[in-house]
Amino acid sequence: MIKNYNKYLTITELEEQWGFYVTTVGYNIIDKNQVYPNNKEHPPDHSFTWNKGRMLDGYYVVFIPKGQGIFESAQTEPHSVITGTCFFLFPGIWHRYKPDPDSGCEEYWVGFKGSYPDELMNKDFFNPAAPFINVGLNGDLLNLFHKLIDTVQSAATGYHQVVSGITLQILGLIHAISMHDLHNDDPIRKHITKAEFLLQVYLESSVNMEELVKELPMSYSKFRKSFKNITGQSPNQYHLNLKLKKAKELFSSTTWSISEIACKTGFQSVLYFSKLFKNRNGVSPKFYRSDKLKLKVSAKRLSQIIESGINNPQYCFEAKDAMKIYLYKGVTQG
Repeated sequence: MIKNYNKYLTITELEEQWGFYVTTVGYNIIDKNQVYPNNKEHPPDHSFTWNKGRMLDGYYVVFIPKGQGIFESAQTEPHSVITGTCFFLFPGIWHRYKPDPDSGCEEYWVGFKGSYPDELMNKDFFNPAAPFINVGLNGDLLNLFHKLIDTVQSAATGYHQVVSGITLQILGLIHAISMHDLHNDDPIRKHITKAEFLLQVYLESSVNMEELVKELPMSYSKFRKSFKNITGQSPNQYHLNLKLKKAKELFSSTTWSISEIACKTGFQSVLYFSKLFKNRNGVSPKFYRSDKLKLKVSAKRLSQIIESGINNPQYCFEAKDAMKIYLYKGVTQG
């Protein structure tokens, strides 16, 4: 499970010209009876108390994967926010939120602005009078928030545009759920969906499956059988595959070392991680990363060649080689 984290991004003219830019991302665990919010961790224009509430000047999505609380705004009555709820904050609209002191909660958030978000909101894809969407324990949404935070933490060149794309994916997924009701009424499938979500939550640690099943109203033997019937994998294999998939994403999107990525995906031994990674992907983590770097360099060089004039004879052979690397590796390893 990731630790508490928040980041308020510095916005330049380039981000504003992009038309969709992220202003802040974060994750918090709020324990039972904990004072909320901790205004020392946030800039003055984001601070508030329950009595006063606040108004912000951008859009925000808040996801509550655990716990519950109360939300109220100038356009809504006090509303109970339960586990699996997303709610939106809109610019210039007074609001307030507080976790239930008996349960606490966990929260992910992303703030964003731009001409494109304005266009989406003006077309009523999301409505300030109905800001709540029950997304359930959606593993895809959780993974997108993790990817968002990882990308900001890594702060690789051009990450502002990358995180705006991830945020747009988040909005697309939430909208799809709200429009098409992706929840399944099968109780067994619901339990397995919850298990998949929990395995995503505990990506950075080992999981005792028998302990995990205690959070589901079913026996361990039935859980193992149902999980494999629905996912095609055993719970332990599923969890391992999540870890290795996450490692590949981190090698592609961050500059973290192999040991840092091993730790981030819950492996205590770098040697064991490298062995599993090679068995699964056919190459070592070091080679996989170097191959990815070559792909990025080839793509960048190809772009430079095209800008310089592809008809220039001195660039023909280099362009051909760069295109081969870019297309072949992009298709086979992307």
